Parts: sequence; C-alpha cells; structure tokens
Amino acid sequence: MIKTVLYIITLIFTIWAMEGLDLNKIFKQNRVYQARAIYLILAMCISYLVTNFMYDFFLNCKII
Repeated sequence: MIKTVLYIITLIFTIWAMEGLDLNKIFKQNRVYQARAIYLILAMCISYLVTNFMYDFFLNCKII
C-alpha cells in the first residue's frame, strides 16, 4: 500500500518536473503522439526508479 502511494506521488511530481523540458525540439514535425508517448514512458521510468530508491532507503533506515 505504501509503495502504491509512493508511485502515485512520484509520478505526479515527475510529470510536474518534466513540464520544464522542451521535448518538442527533439522530435520531427507532426510527431505529437510519439512525443507524448516518450514523455509518458520517461515519466513512468523515472517515477519507478525514484519510488524504488525511496522505498528501499526507508526500509534500510527502518523508518517504515
């Protein structure tokens, strides 16, 4: 349950943080769906890594 909440919080935070990036300059013209897919995949990957790091860190420190 705790890990699920961490996933949701970090996904929201990651999407918020990635809004500062201009990924449209990397992609070709009229490739909106591909850019959105990469944006979502990157956000999910980053949130997965951050969540697992935080969860393992809290378990090792015996905070949870």
